[in-house]
Amino acid sequence: MLFTILGIDVQSYGVSKAAAALVAAWLLGRAFERRGLKKDSAHALVLWATVWGFVGAKVYYLLEQYPAITMHDLGGMGFTWYGGLVGGVIAALVVIRRHQLPVDVVAGAVAVPLTVAYGIGRLGCFVSGDGTYGRPTDLPWGMAFPSGVVATDVPVHPTPLYEAILAAVIAAVLVVLVRRWAPLAVFGAYLGLSGLSRFLVEFLRINDPVVLGLTQPQLWALLSVAVGVVLIVRSGTQQRSVVHVALEPGVPEPVR
Repeated sequence: MLFTILGIDVQSYGVSKAAAALVAAWLLGRAFERRGLKKDSAHALVLWATVWGFVGAKVYYLLEQYPAITMHDLGGMGFTWYGGLVGGVIAALVVIRRHQLPVDVVAGAVAVPLTVAYGIGRLGCFVSGDGTYGRPTDLPWGMAFPSGVVATDVPVHPTPLYEAILAAVIAAVLVVLVRRWAPLAVFGAYLGLSGLSRFLVEFLRINDPVVLGLTQPQLWALLSVAVGVVLIVRSGTQQRSVVHVALEPGVPEPVR
């Protein structure tokens, strides 16, 4: 969707992505300060993860379209979330190393900002009608997008809106877990819940199945859930080991 500000045409899709990055930077900066880390490091992490996340999302999308790539595909639209996640993670790891940040603490801190940013981004997809909506439906909340980037006059599942709502729920859950769980377990919960969300919503979308009736995003979602479960279990095992050692007679409590 286009709107005009001071005579300049602005795309709602781009605005939503910029808003997502700004909100994520603000939230992560606050999270870093609470953990005794520099806010500037948080801003650098968000900046480079966003830049390379878009690069990864675009490259992945073009690989999906190959060899039938069109000029539309090369334009400003057309990105794949999991490609963006891979690009963003690689960039984040580089920033973490350069700024000498603790990986586990950063992982726990980014969970909520990532979820909120994803929800804002999905709202942008919903407003612009970028074609990521779902199958036709007769449900009362089915929506048509006659003026969308990928237009349709048939009421369809507004799956970007579903994902935005689920992202808000997941963010609320993670806010509670941040106070109770170890950082890696919180990040594991983010991977698990966001993966489960995408896996379920994908049943309503129009992507073609690739393996065992599952779409490519669903396969990535299952991998996300699996890695999340491993991180939660591993974090819980490490915590129990620390508690066990601390309670052994004659063994001093570990320095925290």
